Amino acid sequence: MADVTPEQRLGRLRSSIDNIDAALVHMLAERFRCTQEVGILKAEHEMPASDPARESRQIARLRSLAEDANLDPEFAEKWFNFVVAEVIHHHTEIAAER
Repeated sequence: MADVTPEQRLGRLRSSIDNIDAALVHMLAERFRCTQEVGILKAEHEMPASDPARESRQIARLRSLAEDANLDPEFAEKWFNFVVAEVIHHHTEIAAER
């Protein structure tokens, strides 16, 4: 790697980051497609938009996964809470439309 300039290395690293970001966007889109179906199911059966018990289990699970992956568990929990807030918002909108 002695022949690689810092600029070339930086470019390669940034390219990898760009690919990871694209994969994350596609994974989030798939996650929201699934949660959209959950929202419809909940609305059809008059189930609450949120499930605090499941959310607590998921937080514990994701914190453990984060620790195993050497990712800050606090960050993983913040990310999850952000996503869940958006999901609950969508579920509430779906229920209101029915």
